[in-house]
Amino acid sequence: MGILYALVARGSVALAEFSGTATNASTIAKQILDKIPGNNDTHVSYSQDRFIFHLKRTDGLTVLCMADDNAGRRIPFAFLEEIHQRFVRTYGRAVFSAQPYGMNDEFSRVLSQQMEYFSSDPNADRINRLKGEMSQVKNVMIENIDKVLERGDRLELLVDKTANMQGNTFRFRKQARRFRSTVWWRNVKLTIALILIILVIIYVVLAFVCHGPALPSCF
Repeated sequence: MGILYALVARGSVALAEFSGTATNASTIAKQILDKIPGNNDTHVSYSQDRFIFHLKRTDGLTVLCMADDNAGRRIPFAFLEEIHQRFVRTYGRAVFSAQPYGMNDEFSRVLSQQMEYFSSDPNADRINRLKGEMSQVKNVMIENIDKVLERGDRLELLVDKTANMQGNTFRFRKQARRFRSTVWWRNVKLTIALILIILVIIYVVLAFVCHGPALPSCF
């Protein structure tokens, strides 16, 4: 399934979010933002059922995602790092004065695209390994969500069962695009080959006709 939900916030103020499936992860994510201690930069993960909320806070900007526990830690935190860089690059200091969901219309599309990429493209993990930028993730402990939320405040995490198809859908889309590209190139090559064959046949026929014993030369 990979990454199913993502949020960008300033403190507890949500600026942009996207969910790839029907879920109440948004409500739980905002509870986490309200309860997370201190203002220091941090990397932390909280588990609930078979899903994990990964959080990265840097310079007052928090990026959070919910992923299937099978996604591990490296890929979700690589996703959070990428989202943080894109968000800061795009909006700069406007981040510190933006209204709630002020960047949602534009940046939710970026979240959607990057969720698909990090959930389905094997290059996402391969590139991350080559860069070697996520060594700090090794030190991130995955704690139960009860660590940050009181039991009375904790909501049951609801995820649409169709989320089980999310990863397969991402992979299918990727494979479909590759298949269409392969077929297109094959058709182009066949068309070029056919044109060359026809040109050769025309040349041979004209050469034969024009240089025949009973006809004057055409050349």
